[in-house]
Amino acid sequence: MEWITDPAQLQSQLATASSRVGLDTEFIRERTWWPQLALVQVAIEHEEVSAPRILLVDPLLPGMCDALRDMLVDASLTKVMHSASEDLVALKHACGVVPAPLFDTQIAAALAGVGAGVGYQRLVQETLGIALEKGETRSDWLRRPLSPSQLQYAADDVRHLFLLHDDLATRLDDLGRQDWLHEDCLRLVGNAQRDDLELWPHLGLRSAQYLDADAQVRLLRLLRWRDAYARDNDRPRTWILESEFAALLARAPPGDLPALQSQLDAQPKAPRKLASAIWAALHTPLADESDAPAISSDEPDKNALRKLQQAVAARSAELGLPDGVLASRRWLEPLLGGKDWPGPLSGWRRGQLEPSLAPLLRPTGGGSDPSV
Repeated sequence: MEWITDPAQLQSQLATASSRVGLDTEFIRERTWWPQLALVQVAIEHEEVSAPRILLVDPLLPGMCDALRDMLVDASLTKVMHSASEDLVALKHACGVVPAPLFDTQIAAALAGVGAGVGYQRLVQETLGIALEKGETRSDWLRRPLSPSQLQYAADDVRHLFLLHDDLATRLDDLGRQDWLHEDCLRLVGNAQRDDLELWPHLGLRSAQYLDADAQVRLLRLLRWRDAYARDNDRPRTWILESEFAALLARAPPGDLPALQSQLDAQPKAPRKLASAIWAALHTPLADESDAPAISSDEPDKNALRKLQQAVAARSAELGLPDGVLASRRWLEPLLGGKDWPGPLSGWRRGQLEPSLAPLLRPTGGGSDPSV
């Protein structure tokens, strides 16, 4: 492995890459909205020897992210990564681009039937029979110099990516599922490129279901403001406004700004200096708030949902896919409400599931058969 501190040296090394590179990052995200890129690991194939050349790139140095950019967007270079979603965001924030095209070995392992959400160390162990150390998983990657154990751990994270790529690509070829992987990796890259704020952040908050319609709208306003403020100021969202406190304000909004300030002063972690901004967010209508999905405390039709889940499980077993890969409960619930197939279900998954799910989604009751 080579510790790279010169952008010109990095560009020279990257120029030798052929058709693929192994790629990983180390970042810190404890005190910021955006992941702070602390290290980039790149594996390049050697023609002379089987082991890849491993570059450990210091992105904290001037010009280093610029030197990475051309490689990241080179369409002729497949970026082999494992569980890449957060790495893609870290690289986009630091380098301004999202790596593509992508071969994510975690997604590939799921589609090949190896397992869902399998970690890199476990996948290397089960696929290649190589045991890796786990000692630096909670390390401070922003410190300099990095320790020998940190460097070794970082290098190992890309050392075996090519072997995993070869193995998993062969399995997917044999199963005829390369297109499935391509679609899922394209979606992952697209999500990182957009990096949109969640449109309806209140939907994921359990306590929101106990709010009336007006309070749900107020909660939506607060959470939209909170997330935008956190992103713009590069701070964790919980540092700006905790979700449960936002729900409390939405349920029983204070009568005036001084009353809000008193509530904030009484909360140990509340953003006391942001009272005016919170007041404005609470009372400023959103252009699309009338389109917000209503949250109901009613459970979805459990019997209908169970039938969908059983059909998904049966099809997953036929395909040899791990549980949760074909469709999760969260993806199935919109179908019960008569909505179109949501994002992850709209592509190859729909092709696999629609023949068995469509009969379960048809309206039933008196009158003529709706399928006729």
